Amino acid sequence: PFSLHWELKTLLYLGVILLNIGLGYLIYQNINHIGHVALITLISGVCAICMAYAIRHRRPFSPGETESPTPYYDYILLLGCLLFLVLEGYVQYQYNLFGTRYGLATFIPMVLFFGLAYWLDNRGVLSLGITALASWVGITVAPQEILSKNDFSSGAIVYTGVALGAFLSIVPFLSERLNFKKHFSLTYLNFGVHIGMISCLAGMMALDREILFFPLLCMAVGFFLWYARTQGSFYFLTVAVIYGYIGFTYLLVNHTASWNFDYMFYLLYFILSCAGVIYFLIHYKRFIKNKQS
Repeated sequence: PFSLHWELKTLLYLGVILLNIGLGYLIYQNINHIGHVALITLISGVCAICMAYAIRHRRPFSPGETESPTPYYDYILLLGCLLFLVLEGYVQYQYNLFGTRYGLATFIPMVLFFGLAYWLDNRGVLSLGITALASWVGITVAPQEILSKNDFSSGAIVYTGVALGAFLSIVPFLSERLNFKKHFSLTYLNFGVHIGMISCLAGMMALDREILFFPLLCMAVGFFLWYARTQGSFYFLTVAVIYGYIGFTYLLVNHTASWNFDYMFYLLYFILSCAGVIYFLIHYKRFIKNKQS
């Protein structure tokens, strides 16, 4: 016998996403024939049914992890949340409900998704809430001119990304200390490691402030290497090594470009360094600790 648990969960998540994509495409193609009121009513009705089902069949609230009451519970809740985003975006585009207050348009789903994630204990909805949080923070700190010109190399956005990555990395330790929804830790850390390290790389490359952001990148790499070692996580070990390698390589190439090195120097560097990284990742068990021990 072979377990198909994760394969079936992946197909169910894919089905929810494809359903929303198909609904959006249907709206786009037939908006003049169906009518705005009918579309809003349809989306609102399906969204309300999903939310009502999730609330009616919820488990009693617990600070720990709770099991889903039905096999399809998580997917119905996720579908309702995604439909809420479709509805909000559609109303904003058609009727300009929020005007130019884009921060409010992201703040509402952020509060809703965080509340539902903790109340109904759902990691997928928590991911939506963190994404909305990142959007709300980015829109709040960025001037309107930056958003209109899509200039995401702004210093304000980069600094905010570093701070948000640090915040998301700290939240799991507070949850474990308070013994409150400790199983959400991986979701927070997954967002924190990517947002924080990508922001550090953006500060090095786009803002050209290596003296500030490279030490921050090294601190982040060291932190997640420590976490990977203590928790036995190969995923965070790989992510930390890759981001650290990108930052160090950029620093090396950027500062040796004016030295007129032969191309063989860089060729040997990439061959040997990549081989070293691969060797390290293959023998990762010598680095990380076994959680059971």
